[in-house]
Amino acid sequence: MKRGLIGFASVIVAVGQVLCLAPAFGQGAGGDQFLDGIGETALVARYVFNGNERDSSRNTLHAALHGAGAVYLDDARFGKVLSLPGENGAYVQIPGQALIGLDAISVAGWIQVRSADPEQRFFDFGQNASSNFFCIPVGVSASEGYRAGITRTGPVEAQGPQSARLPTNRWAHVVVTLDTANQTMSCYLDGAKVGQVAGVTLTPEQIADQENAAANRVFIGRSQNDDAPGLNALIHDFRIYSVALTDQQVATIYRNALSGRQAGGSVAGTPDQTNEPVKTAAIAQPMASRLIAVPDVAVETTVGTLPRLPYTIPGVYREDAEGPRVRVIWPAPTNNEQVMVTGTYTVVGSVPGTPFQPKAVVTVKPSAQDAATPQRRLEAFPLGSVVLNQDEHGRDTQFIKNRDKFVRELADTNPDRFLYNFRDAFGQPQPEGVVPLGGWDSRTTRLRGHASGHYLSAIAQACASTTYDEALHTNFLGKMNYMINTLYALSQKSGTPTNEGAPFNSDPTTVPPGPGKTTYDSDLSADGIRTDYWNWGKGFISAYPPDQFIMLEKGATYGGRNNQIWAPYYTLHKILAGLLDCYEVGGNRKALEIAQGMGRWVYQRLKVVPTETRISMWNRYIAGEYGGMNEVLARLYRITGDQTFMDCARLFDNVNFFYGDAQHTHGLVRNVDTLRGKHANQHIPQITGALEAYRDTHERDYYLIAENFWEICTHSYMYSIGGVAGAKHPNNAECFTAHPDSLFTDGFARGGQNETCATYNMLKL
Repeated sequence: MKRGLIGFASVIVAVGQVLCLAPAFGQGAGGDQFLDGIGETALVARYVFNGNERDSSRNTLHAALHGAGAVYLDDARFGKVLSLPGENGAYVQIPGQALIGLDAISVAGWIQVRSADPEQRFFDFGQNASSNFFCIPVGVSASEGYRAGITRTGPVEAQGPQSARLPTNRWAHVVVTLDTANQTMSCYLDGAKVGQVAGVTLTPEQIADQENAAANRVFIGRSQNDDAPGLNALIHDFRIYSVALTDQQVATIYRNALSGRQAGGSVAGTPDQTNEPVKTAAIAQPMASRLIAVPDVAVETTVGTLPRLPYTIPGVYREDAEGPRVRVIWPAPTNNEQVMVTGTYTVVGSVPGTPFQPKAVVTVKPSAQDAATPQRRLEAFPLGSVVLNQDEHGRDTQFIKNRDKFVRELADTNPDRFLYNFRDAFGQPQPEGVVPLGGWDSRTTRLRGHASGHYLSAIAQACASTTYDEALHTNFLGKMNYMINTLYALSQKSGTPTNEGAPFNSDPTTVPPGPGKTTYDSDLSADGIRTDYWNWGKGFISAYPPDQFIMLEKGATYGGRNNQIWAPYYTLHKILAGLLDCYEVGGNRKALEIAQGMGRWVYQRLKVVPTETRISMWNRYIAGEYGGMNEVLARLYRITGDQTFMDCARLFDNVNFFYGDAQHTHGLVRNVDTLRGKHANQHIPQITGALEAYRDTHERDYYLIAENFWEICTHSYMYSIGGVAGAKHPNNAECFTAHPDSLFTDGFARGGQNETCATYNMLKL
C-alpha cells in the first residue's frame, strides 16, 4: 500500500483488535469517514477556509497563508470564506507532502473570480514553472478560458483541456481530474464536465519530488512563475483527492454543497436504502439445466426463537444425476412473532434463477429450560513456549524472517512517541526531541491513544515471545515497564489535587467543563485542549480529556466539529486491552491497577445513565462504536473476580442488536437478523464481547447471541472471498447490506467491500 504506515503498520495488523490503516500522512484533524459518499482514504486534504487554513481531513496537512491583504469575509452562501486580493504576494501554501505517492489526482473547490486578468492560477502544484499541475480559471490571454494542464518540459498548451472562462463575481464549483490509468484530464464546472483531453502521459509522481517533500510547491492562488499575477478571488472548500473522481462523484459534491446536505455517507435508515430485497436470476451452474426439483424440509424450534432454516438443500436432477446442493433463500423476519406459541407453520423459500419454491414446515415446541451450550475446551499456550528452528541446512525459514522483520522494527520504536498524547492531555512536559505520532494518533485526532493501546499489546507479546534472545527480551521488558510506569503516574493524578488544599473533583459523574468553558467540547488543539486533570474523577486515563465520553451521553454525533466526537470507547478499549496484555502476558501488576481504576471510572458514569440513553449511545453511527469494551471488562472480571467489572460489561450490551428492544423480546438471542444495514466493524467486536461474557458467566443468552450472529453473518452477508460489508444499499462500503442474501443487488459498494478491520474481527470471533 503506497500510502501505508511504515514500520508500525505490522504492529497494528499483528496485535490490534481493530485498526484501519490511514494514508501515510495519517488522519489527524477530524472529518468524516465518508465525505459526499467518497471514502476518507481517497481524501488527501480539505480546506474549508471558514476562518483558518487547517486541513479538516484527518491528514493534518495544515496550510499556511502568505503575503498581505488576505482576509476572511462573511458570505451569504457559505458563511466565512477566504478572500485573496490578487496582489501583495497573498496566497495559500499546502505542505509538499501532499504530492508524495499520488498515482492520480483530483482537485475540487469553490471559487468566485473577481477579476478577468489573465494568468491567474486557482492552483499550481509542482516544483517549478516547467514541472507542475495547474488550473487557470480565466485563461492565459484574453481569447482563452478556463483551462487545466500538466507539464514537465515544453509548451503547456498540449497538456490539458480548456473551455469557456469562468464568470466573474459569482460562485463556481471547479474540479480538475487527472486519470493516469486512462490517460485523461478533465475539467468540470458546476458539477458537469466541460472539457477533456486524452493521451495525457504525465503523472503526479513525475511532477513532484517523491523523496523531498520540501521541494514541492503546492500553491492555491499563485503560479509557479514568480512573475505571474496572484489570484483575485474568494475561495471555499478546497479539496485534493488521490483518485480521479467520477462524473457522478463530482456532481454529488456540487449538489450536496448547494443543498446543505450532510456530506457523510448514508447509513441504515436513510432514504436511499431499499425497503425490500430485490432478487434477480443467478448465474447458472453447469448442472442448473438438469435440476428438476428442490424438496421440502421439516425444521424444529422452540417458542420465541426463529428456526435455523437450511441454507442449502440437496437438489433432484434428471436421470438421478448427482449434482451440487442448492442454495435456498428464505424470508428473514424482523421479529419472532411467528414462533410465540407452539404449533406448526410453513415458510416458502426461493431458488434464485429457477421457479422452484421449496417449503419448510416449522414445528414450534415448548422452550427447553436446561438446553446445553458448549464449554471452552482449549486455551492459548504461553507465547514463550514456542521456538522457531532453522531448516535442516541451517538456514532461516520464512517464519523466522517474518518474525525478525516484525520484532526488529518493533524493537527500534520509541515509547515516548506513544506516550506523547497522554502527557499532552495531562499538561505534562515532553522529553526533549520527542515527535508525536501521525495518522489516527496525531495530536488533533479524536481517536488518539488507540495506537498506544495496540503498542502495549505488541510489546507485551514481544516480551513474552523473545525468550530465544535475551537482548530483545530485555529491550521489550524495558519498553513495557517504562510505558506502564508513565501511565500509572498519570492515572494517579486524575481526580486528585495538584497540591494540598487545591480544588479537585474525584467523582467521575460530576466532571465539570474545562476551565473558562461552559460546556464540553472535543477540541484537542494546543490552544483548545483542557488539561485540568484534577477535575476528571479518580482513575481516569486516556490520551484526551473526559469530554468525549460525556458528550456521547449528551447525544453528540460522529464528525469533525468541536461539538462532535469520534469513538471514545473504541479508543479506551484498545488502551484497556493493552494494559491487560501487559499484566496477563507481560506480568506487570501496575498495568492491572491502571485498568481497574479506569474500569471503575467507566462503571460510575454508565451505571447512572438511563437505559434508553445507553441504547441510543451504542446504536449511534461511529460515535457509539465501543470496540470490545464488553470483552475487556468481562476479562477484567475474570482476572480480578470483582463483580463491578461484569456489571459494567453488561452496561455495554447493545440491547437492540442483542435483544431486539429494551424488553428483550427478540433480536440475535432469538435468531432474529438485526445486522441489516449496520456498520459492520462497529458491531462485530460486540459479539466477541458477548462470547467473552459467556466464557466468564456461563449465561446461555450470550452464547446464543454469538452463535446466531456467526450463522447469519457468514451465510447471508459474506462475500465469496470471506469478507463482509460493502453495501450500496445503504450507500456505505463499511455497512452490511440493507437486507440479508442480497449482496448481488444491495452489495458491491462503489467505495469497496471486505474491510480488513471487519475481516480481522470475524477471524477473531
